[in-house]
Amino acid sequence: MYRYDELDHQVVRNRVLQFSNQMERYLKGEISEEAFLPLRLQNGLYVQKHAPMLRVAIPYGMLSSNQLRMLARICWDHDKGYCHITTRQNVQFNWVQMHEVPDILNALSSVEMHSIQTSGNCIRNTTSDPLAGVCDDEVADPRPYCEIIRQWSSLHPEFAFLPRKFKIAVIGAEEDRASIRLHDIGLQLVLDESGALGFKVWVGGGLGRTPMLAQVVREFLPQEQLLGYLKAILRVYNRYGRRDNKYKARIKILVGSLGIEAFSQQVEAEYQKNYRDDTLLTEEEIDYAKSFFSAPEYAPLIAEETTAPAADTAYGRWLERNIWQHKVPGYRIVTISLKHKNRAPGDITTHQLEQIADLAEQYSFGEVRSTQQQNLLLTDVKGSDLYALWKQLDALDLATPTAGTLIDTVCCPGGDFCNLANARSLPINEAILQRFGDLQQLYNLGDLSLRISGCINACAHHHIANIGILGVDKNGEEFYQITLGGETGQRSSIGKVLGPSLPMERVASAVEKIIDVYVEHRADSNDSFTAVYERLGKAPFKERVYASHS
Repeated sequence: MYRYDELDHQVVRNRVLQFSNQMERYLKGEISEEAFLPLRLQNGLYVQKHAPMLRVAIPYGMLSSNQLRMLARICWDHDKGYCHITTRQNVQFNWVQMHEVPDILNALSSVEMHSIQTSGNCIRNTTSDPLAGVCDDEVADPRPYCEIIRQWSSLHPEFAFLPRKFKIAVIGAEEDRASIRLHDIGLQLVLDESGALGFKVWVGGGLGRTPMLAQVVREFLPQEQLLGYLKAILRVYNRYGRRDNKYKARIKILVGSLGIEAFSQQVEAEYQKNYRDDTLLTEEEIDYAKSFFSAPEYAPLIAEETTAPAADTAYGRWLERNIWQHKVPGYRIVTISLKHKNRAPGDITTHQLEQIADLAEQYSFGEVRSTQQQNLLLTDVKGSDLYALWKQLDALDLATPTAGTLIDTVCCPGGDFCNLANARSLPINEAILQRFGDLQQLYNLGDLSLRISGCINACAHHHIANIGILGVDKNGEEFYQITLGGETGQRSSIGKVLGPSLPMERVASAVEKIIDVYVEHRADSNDSFTAVYERLGKAPFKERVYASHS
């Protein structure tokens, strides 16, 4: 993984000192609340319902064991003994004290971490495929390009105050495991007819009040032109994006109003006008970035042992749901599930962080990855080590064998924490968990996605779930809108609203009825929820949910 050079260290140290001074002046009353707002946001500091929240950047989801231990220490010293994995692969501390934030940032800097640009109207943390570099369907590893974008965009003076926040995702595989079409810019590594490496460029995606899927703005962009072309897109957006209405300020609105052809023409004109040799990435620069992502020293394995005593069915279930194939024979990718009863999806404790750091060093070259699904991955585990690893994860309550199932829920903190939320999301998740606790039932349903957002900002990305739930305010009471038919990956689609919003006590029952309709109409166990929904439309689901209520 990438290691800071002296320039990185200097930039982060200076940023910590700068913000420490700003915080000191703010606490003394020398900086107004209004003036401090953009300063704290661009350092990832929010003011939430009960306490300040600090969001820490996890570039393209990669963490070292030392970084995990530092997160654990911060949880213990400055929070309530746990932190939260977000849908953009970052980490959030929900209970920090304002005056302690500079100390936290200083501690983070000692392990090459920061919270720069994790909020505010700027270019946010670049996300990527959590299987980057270890899956066998890649054209090329996207992580070096993520790192190039990170270095280019961090504290970029021209794009520090955009009309709205701006998100970029990069993948190197045909399968989209980073949801690039939901981003302001999505980049997919591809080869042209001559075998040259470049990018297919998507632009204008985003969720929130006006969910839209990104559209193709360039079928092939040579890799050396990457930064110049990104700059052209951002300049067009910075110039014409709306600043009079924050709900219409994202680039998706600009692309939608102009149309993709007109927007593309604007970008091409901007790029050609500013085209200079110094905007091109050189082969040396690309190779330098790639040098940080060379493969570890894999053992030459022949045996594919993943078995255990036949009676140990819990282990078998875990193998079935939480293990991915690796491109190197004899190795596996392991999902560490952060989903189980009585805990918010994505939450992880100090003790668990410390133990995962040890397990990463023992079994996976000291590396862990965060995912948009609010789980963690160990990406380089020998098949022969799986049983021993499972036993240790199980003892830590981190081996729930439900990855990809209905209760591998993605869920925001909702009204229990967030000032923006219209309704609580965590109680809805718990109520659904109570109804779908039988593992065999979950396995019979197959892969099925559920996402729950507490407000229209859609932090849980409920629009792209097979079943999405959105908290809304109805005369001061918590109600929930259900969407069906959302999808991620190659067949990305936005879910459609099922009908009128429901009170909290009816939501779990409604999900159960939706599942009943799906099971009754699917042709066989391979007939996916999306396929059934597209075949039937929403009418039978709507009738079951609403007509049966007296």
